[in-house]
Amino acid sequence: MDFKPAKKLGFGMMRMPLIDKTNDADVDIEAVSKMVDMFLERGFTYFDTAWMYNGFNSENVARKALVERHPRDSFTLATKLHAGFINSKEDRDKIFNEQLKKTGAGYFDYYLIHGIEEGLLQKYEDLDCFNWLLDKKKEGLVRHAGFSFHDSPKLLDDILTRHPEMEFVQLQINYLDWESEWVHSRECYEVAAKHSKPVIVMEPVKGGTLSKLPLEATQLFKEKDENMSIPSWAIRFVASLDNVMVVLSGMSSLEQMDDNTSYMEDFKPLSEDEKKLCFKAADIINNQIAIPCTGCSYCTEGCPMKIAIPKYFSLYNENMREDMEEKGWTINFTNYENLVKSGFGRASDCIACGQCEGVCPQHLPIIDNLKKVAAHFEH
Repeated sequence: MDFKPAKKLGFGMMRMPLIDKTNDADVDIEAVSKMVDMFLERGFTYFDTAWMYNGFNSENVARKALVERHPRDSFTLATKLHAGFINSKEDRDKIFNEQLKKTGAGYFDYYLIHGIEEGLLQKYEDLDCFNWLLDKKKEGLVRHAGFSFHDSPKLLDDILTRHPEMEFVQLQINYLDWESEWVHSRECYEVAAKHSKPVIVMEPVKGGTLSKLPLEATQLFKEKDENMSIPSWAIRFVASLDNVMVVLSGMSSLEQMDDNTSYMEDFKPLSEDEKKLCFKAADIINNQIAIPCTGCSYCTEGCPMKIAIPKYFSLYNENMREDMEEKGWTINFTNYENLVKSGFGRASDCIACGQCEGVCPQHLPIIDNLKKVAAHFEH
C-alpha cells in the first residue's frame, strides 16, 4: 500500500514562531494557525511533532492550531517516542496516552521510535518498543510505524534487517552532510533504498545553516536562478531524491511557509547540473563553518547550567565567518551578553557533565566547543 503524501513538503513543528524568544514553549499560536491554514490550502498535509519539541509544548500547539481547527481527514500527523523519557514498559503507554490527549488527534498517521543511535538502541530493544508500536498499529491508534535515526549506515542496515516490519525511516539528509563522516547522509539514504523503505528527511536546511550562506555560495545560486530563495536549493535537493517521501521543514514564519510551499506546490526535481551546484556550495561552506550544529536543542533540555548551547554556537559561527582581525568586534558580542542577561548560563559555566554530548544527534564535542565560545566572547 502506498502511504506517501501527495506532496513532498512536511511542516516540522519544532522551530515555530515564539512570543518570548527566550522561551521555546511560548509559541505564537495565532501565527502558527495562519501557517497551518496556508499549508493546507496549498495542498500539503504532513505535520510532524514530538513529545519534547518546543519545551514539551509542540503537541499542544498541534491540537490548538491544527486538530481543533481542521477536519481530521484533511491532514496527517506524526509524533514520536524517545528513549530519554521512558524507563519501563509502563512508561511507553503513559507517554503515548498523554500524546493522544495533548494532540487530541484520536490516532497518529505516522509514529516513530525516535532518534535511534547505538547508545539508545538497546533500551528500545529491552523495552520491546518495536513490538509495542506494532500493537498500537493493530489497535488502530497508529496507521504507519517507523523510526528516526542518527548513526552509521551499518547500524541502520542491521536494524532494518532485524525489523523489516518498520515501514519507513527518517534520516538527516542535506547537501552539506551528503558525504559527512559523522552524519553519513548518502550512505544511510542508500541503505534505506536497499531495504525499500521510504525516507522522511529531517534537517534539509541543517537548522538554518543552508539558508544563510557565505557570499560566494550565495552568488553561485543567484547566478543560476535569481528568483529562487537560498533555502529552496537545500529543500529541492533532498526532494529530488527518488526514495524520499517527505521533506520536513521547521518553518518559523509565514514568510518561510509562503516561500517553501510556492516552489514545492508543483515540485520539479533538480537537474544533474543543479545538484553539482549544491555540492560546490557545500565545499565553500565546509571551508568556513566552525561548529556544525543544527540547533535542534536536544542538548539544552537537561543542561544543569541552562547554557544556550545552540544559540551560542550560532553566534560563534557567524563571527568565524567574519574577518575578526579586521573587525575586532561585532554585534554578536552584545547578543551574547544579552542572552546571559536574559537568564542563560555563560559558556564558561559548563561543568563538563557530558549530558549534552550524550544526546547530540551530530555527535559534536560540545564541551570543547563551549570552551572555544567562552574564549571568544568572554575574553
